Amino acid sequence: MNVPEHYESDVLFFFDGRPDQLALYQEFFQELDGAFPEASVKVQESQISFYGARLFAMASLPRRKKDPGIVITFGLGRREPSPRIGVAVEPYPNRWTHHVAVASGGEIDGELLGWLREAWEFNQGKGRRSAP
Repeated sequence: MNVPEHYESDVLFFFDGRPDQLALYQEFFQELDGAFPEASVKVQESQISFYGARLFAMASLPRRKKDPGIVITFGLGRREPSPRIGVAVEPYPNRWTHHVAVASGGEIDGELLGWLREAWEFNQGKGRRSAP
C-alpha cells in the first residue's frame, strides 16, 4: 500500500492513549495492504482514509471514548442487510454508506473484506462521488 512519509507517526498520534485500538487498526491495515496493494492511505484528524482512484473505506474511532474497537466505513451501490452493519444511510440515490463496529481481530474476516472489495469496485467506477 502507498503510505505517506509520516504515516507511522501520524497513526501513533491518531491512536494516542488507545493501544488496544491501535493494535486492532494495525491488524486491519495489514489485511487491507494484502488485499489492496495498489491503494493509498491518508491519516486525517477524525479518520484514516483508504483510496484507489477514489475513497473507498475509512477507519475511525467510536464516538464514545469508552467504546472498544474501531469503526470501518465503506460505500456501496446497495444497502447491505447484515446485522453486522451498525448504521447504513443513503446520502445520495443508490449510494449507501455503511458503518461496522470492529471490536476484535476475528471480526476482520472474509465477509468484511468482501464488502471492502465491493466498495473498492463501486468507488472506482466513473462518475462516482469521492466520499463513501
